[in-house]
Amino acid sequence: MTTLQKGDKAPHFSAKDQDGITHSLEDYKGKKLVVFFYPKANTPTCTDEACNMRDNYNRFKANNYELLGVSADSAKAQGNFRKKFDLPFPLLADEDKSVIQAFGVWGPKKFMGREFDGIHRTTFVIDENGIIEEVIADVKAKVHADQILK
Repeated sequence: MTTLQKGDKAPHFSAKDQDGITHSLEDYKGKKLVVFFYPKANTPTCTDEACNMRDNYNRFKANNYELLGVSADSAKAQGNFRKKFDLPFPLLADEDKSVIQAFGVWGPKKFMGREFDGIHRTTFVIDENGIIEEVIADVKAKVHADQILK
């Protein structure tokens, strides 16, 4: 799906979170950044993934990682999702799909025999200099933090 690979420069992005605060790649220079894309807030697998990231948040912080969740949901939906599950990291409301497109995670999917375009659940680990360290396309929602912090 995505053409971005380990060693590539992460694409520049800029999008607002659930509170209207703009986040861009430059804001995270000098820190490791985990950008995880998920199809839709408040759905079972996306909730499992976000809560696993929340439950391991201190491990991420201890290793100098920042986290950003991204979906095409509205800021209101992202805010409700964040509040409902007490998520300690920002959720980007990428309604125009500019970040989703920049990372190449939008495309054809199959679900219950139906084909449609949507967000592919994919995570990018970006180093302190904006270089992609890892691309995780086979996300295991309930243990995703372990996939990243191995």
